Amino acid sequence: MTPPESTVIRTDIDAMLADRYGRTSSPRRLLGWITLGVAAAAVLGYITWATIAQNIDSVDYDTVRYTTVDEHSVSVTFQVVTQHESPLACVIEAQDEDHGVVGWRVVEYAADPAHTRTFTETVPTTALATTGLVTSCWIP
Repeated sequence: MTPPESTVIRTDIDAMLADRYGRTSSPRRLLGWITLGVAAAAVLGYITWATIAQNIDSVDYDTVRYTTVDEHSVSVTFQVVTQHESPLACVIEAQDEDHGVVGWRVVEYAADPAHTRTFTETVPTTALATTGLVTSCWIP
């Protein structure tokens, strides 16, 4: 049985074009595509791993409110969200009306199974504070 004439013509045309423009299907071209695919998969894997590793120990914090107790102290209420049960440390700051630091305190907390916790701490100040806030929290 002979192939249809259109198939023979199409094959001849493809061969002529390949000869004329140097298009050939070679193992070298296939190897290049495989190498590119492996490299892309490796880069994607690294980015995924780096993102997860960076966020697994992240601590989110937010100042809920502050109250100026008197001329020498401010009370700050804040909320902390962690990914897993672990101890925490936070820096609480009191600032004056020019945003100068007039008091600060590092507070450490024991591990707790709750992911979201709320704390209220009093910070001693050297002058009248007009605001109080949490500037950072981390897992020690």
